[in-house]
Amino acid sequence: MSAEFEDFARAASRGRSAAPPDAPRLTRIAVLGGGADARLIAALSLAENCDVTLFSAYGRELELLRASSGIALRGAGPLGSYQVDGGEASIGLTAELDAAVDGAEAIFLTGPIHKQRTYAMVLADHLSDGQVLVLAPGRSLGAVEAAWMLRLGGCTADVTLVETQGLPFWYRAEGTVLTLSARASVAAATLPRGRSEAIAGLSHILPNLQEVDSVVASGFADLSASVEIPALVMGGAGLAAGGIAVPMGGVPLPENETFHALIGPDQMRLIETLAEERRAVARAFGVRNLPATDDWIAAYSGTAKGDGTRAVPDHDTARAMLRDGVIGSLVPLCSAAGLAGIAVPQTQALIALTGAILDADVAASGRKLETMGITADTIDDARRHFDTLTPGGR
Repeated sequence: MSAEFEDFARAASRGRSAAPPDAPRLTRIAVLGGGADARLIAALSLAENCDVTLFSAYGRELELLRASSGIALRGAGPLGSYQVDGGEASIGLTAELDAAVDGAEAIFLTGPIHKQRTYAMVLADHLSDGQVLVLAPGRSLGAVEAAWMLRLGGCTADVTLVETQGLPFWYRAEGTVLTLSARASVAAATLPRGRSEAIAGLSHILPNLQEVDSVVASGFADLSASVEIPALVMGGAGLAAGGIAVPMGGVPLPENETFHALIGPDQMRLIETLAEERRAVARAFGVRNLPATDDWIAAYSGTAKGDGTRAVPDHDTARAMLRDGVIGSLVPLCSAAGLAGIAVPQTQALIALTGAILDADVAASGRKLETMGITADTIDDARRHFDTLTPGGR
């Protein structure tokens, strides 16, 4: 990595003032997507008396909601049933994108990364000055990619992107019923940098956001795939299991069947190595003060038992997590490592292993700096590229 680019990356990750406490609440909310994460965000927004519209291009997702008695939240959080398409105090449903985002103050882009990319591209002609786009989760450099997609789509509006690394709750979905457990704080940042009022304005819906200096810092704070992939795929007799030991012939108690229990001492050692590779690349970009590895693992695996546990995903959900983990977390790290001239062999090996499991070259679709317009070699080039990544060129 050139000295000029290193200087610029460090400047981009320096601290700034905290979010203004009197920032206006964002209360006109559009949620793009009909999956469990979208349903959770919509219900949390309605619980805060927001005006909420949920968009899905898939009739099956909308019919599932219309045929139900609403979105039910159980466990932690604002418990209750949240009505859909039932009048003023309900979540509006629509299959028309322009109707969903027209007049919205905050627009949530949910679902797997390929859907977030599509939303960013098709939104380009539908946005207005002042709107806030929220990627939940944004993973590594999700806001940068979304900004680039908006520019490719011809967006001229001055909007703010918020990259978050998770929602306030872990959830287990059964139809339209979501059983929640509280989640720890997650990193969040804005693009353009310095628009703290956007994060403050979302705090009633996403109270666990911890603002960091920039999307460079929030991207390096994303250890999701380095925790999730070893936990989900590296089991069997060759590795030591996590969780509470069960005598031969015994059955684990349901409360002990948690995501955290998938991580044994062998998985832990691999995750620690992956975390160190991420820290090394982050330091080259001027990002320090990342969490201790144990805290980092807890942030993505949940607690061992009781409050804050993360459920073990079903097979289809797990495979989607593997795919998004490579595309949105591991490949961007390798791309940044290549620019910095730092070797990340364990991260590259995890990408290869996951591709073999999925029987697909998922890395080819990963976020790379060069595919997001970042091809800088000098400080002048770097400034120009990062400036033009702001939607509308502002």
